Amino acid sequence: MEHTARPSRALQTSLVDPESCKEHNEARKHTARNAEGDTSPYQPWPPSLPRLSKSSKSVSVEEAVSTRRLRNSEESLSDPVETSSSTDSLKADRAAPAPGGFAPVRPDLAVSTGSQVFRDRSGSPSESEKRPRSQQSDPTDPRARTSKVRLSPVHPAGTLPALGKSFASAPLKAANRIDEDCMDYGALPREKLGERLHRNLSDSRLLENMGSDCASVNSLRSTYSVLSPIRPQDVRNRSFLEGSVLGSGALLGAEELDRHFPDRRAGIYVATWNMQGEKGLPANLDDLLLPPDSEFAQDFYVIGVQEGCPDKREWETRLQETLGPYYVMLYAASHGVLYLTVFVRRDLIWFCSEVEHATVTTRIISQIKTKGAVGLALTFFGTSFLFITSHFTSGDAKVYERVLDYNKIVEALALPKGLPDTNPYRSTASDVTTRFDQVFWFGDFNFRLCKDRVDVEAIMKRTAGGKMGPLLEHDQLSKEMKEGSIFKGFQEAPIHFLPTYKFDIGCDIYDTTSKQRTPSYTDRIVFRSRQADDIKVVKYTSCTSIKTSDHRPVVGVFQVKLRPGRDNIPLGAGQFDRVLYLEGIRRRITRELKRREAMKNQRSSSVCTVS
Repeated sequence: MEHTARPSRALQTSLVDPESCKEHNEARKHTARNAEGDTSPYQPWPPSLPRLSKSSKSVSVEEAVSTRRLRNSEESLSDPVETSSSTDSLKADRAAPAPGGFAPVRPDLAVSTGSQVFRDRSGSPSESEKRPRSQQSDPTDPRARTSKVRLSPVHPAGTLPALGKSFASAPLKAANRIDEDCMDYGALPREKLGERLHRNLSDSRLLENMGSDCASVNSLRSTYSVLSPIRPQDVRNRSFLEGSVLGSGALLGAEELDRHFPDRRAGIYVATWNMQGEKGLPANLDDLLLPPDSEFAQDFYVIGVQEGCPDKREWETRLQETLGPYYVMLYAASHGVLYLTVFVRRDLIWFCSEVEHATVTTRIISQIKTKGAVGLALTFFGTSFLFITSHFTSGDAKVYERVLDYNKIVEALALPKGLPDTNPYRSTASDVTTRFDQVFWFGDFNFRLCKDRVDVEAIMKRTAGGKMGPLLEHDQLSKEMKEGSIFKGFQEAPIHFLPTYKFDIGCDIYDTTSKQRTPSYTDRIVFRSRQADDIKVVKYTSCTSIKTSDHRPVVGVFQVKLRPGRDNIPLGAGQFDRVLYLEGIRRRITRELKRREAMKNQRSSSVCTVS
C-alpha cells in the first residue's frame, strides 16, 4: 500500500517512505554499474533524497530529554566496529537541519526495527516480524511510532580483558574517601608473597573477600575499624566481673569466641630447656621462640626452665624482648630453679581468667628446690588449661624413683583453687591432670636410653630422614608409658630429632668427659585432653642452635580446641606485668638503634674519599 506525504505532514515526521527509498537505492546501484557489470569508480552518484525532520519549535520536552540521553549514549559507545550502526543512526537523527528544515539522510541506513542491522544483533526475528505483513505497523504512521528510540544491545567484538585485583577508578575513590587520621592503615597484603591477615581480626573474614583496592579497604576500616561497635543496650546489660550465667552475649561466649577464633582453635607454643644453671644467656633467643621455619607466631607461649639462671627477672626480660610488643607476660611462677612463664597475645588477655599456680618438691629435704614441679592453671574462654614443668630424679637406673616423682606431683599439686571445674564429673581427687580440659606437661624427665653408648651411637649413624624408631625402642619413658605406670592418659608426638642430652658446651659433640654419658631423650613434652582430638600437633622438635647448656631445648607447637564459656569465672581483667613489658620494649628499641648505627658506620667506613 502506498502512502503519499503532504507538505504539512512532512514537517511532523523524520522518517522517509521505505518503498521510495528502496527504489532510489536500486536506481543508484543500477546507474553506478558499467557494461561489464563492475562498479566504476568514476561513475558519479545521484544526489541523496532529503529526509524531513521536525522543526525546532515542535520538539516536545520529552523528546528533548530523549535526545539528550541518546547523545550521552553515543559518547559512551566508543568501539567503531561494533557500534557503527547505532552511532551513525544517532548522528543522522540529530544532524543539523539544512535550509528548509530538511536533514540529509544516508540511503544505506536501515530505519525500521525489522532491518538487517537488528536481525544481526539479536540473531532472531522480533515479535513484530513474526506477525503477518498486514498486521505489522507502518513505520511512517506517527500514531504507531513511540516518541522514544530504543537502541539495540551492543556486544563486544571479542573477550573483554580480565579486571585485575589492583583497581581504583576515579568514581570508586571519590565514593570511598577516608579521613587523614585513618591513613595509617596499610593496604591488604600481597598474595604473591604468601602474606595474609591474621584470622583473629574482627573483620578479617570480610576483608579477605575484597579486592586489594586501597581506597575501599581504608574506607571500610575507617568506618568499621577492627573493633566491633558497642550498643548502649549492651553497656547497660553487661557486668562481666559479676558474671552472667547466660552464654548468649557473654564476654566468653560463642559470639566473641567465633569473632576471634573462627575455627575455634588456639595456637600453643611450648618450650622446655634445662639451662644447667648458666649465668650467661644466649645472645639471641629468636631461634628458641621464633624459629625461621614457622609461618605464624602462636597465641600462647609457655616456657619451662629447669636449673634456671640465677637472675630469674633477667630471663623474663629477655623473653619479653624477644617476643616484642605483640605479647605480654600473663603470669610467671617459680620453684627454686624451676621457672614457668606464660606469654599471651596482648589482645587476648581480656578472655583469660585469673592465673593460679602451685608447686611440689620431690626432694626428701623440702628446702632443696632443684627437683619437683611447678604448675599454672587458667581458663581461656570456656576451656581450662594446666601447664606443668618438672625435673625428675637423675640417674640411668633410677626409673622407679622417677615414677614416684610423677605420682607425688599428680597427687600433691593443689590446683585449681578458685577456678571452677569445667567438667567436675570427669575429675578425680587423686590426679590433678583430670581436673582440666587441656594439660601440657614438659620438662627434664631424666629418662634414658637403656643401651651402651657405643651401641647408641651406632644406631644413630644408621638412622636417616629422622626415623628414630630403632633408637626409641630402648627409651625408658616410652616403655613406662606403654605399661601405664606413668603419664596415664597422656600422649607424645612422634620424635624425629636426635637425643638432646648430653652435649659438650658450645658444640654438637656428645659427652666427652670421663663419665661418657649415653645420649638420651631426657627433655620431653607430653599432653592430654578430656575430649579426643582436641589437641593437634603441629611441630615437635629440638632447637640445635642454642648450645650454652649440655641440654638442647625442645619445643612443641599445638592447635588446641576452644569452647565458649560463661562469665562466672574470676576474670583476669587484662592484668599483665606492665613493668616487664616496658623494659622489654625499651631494650628492643635500644638493640635496633645500635644495629642501625653499626650498619651506618659500616657503610661510611667502606666509602673512600679521593682528594
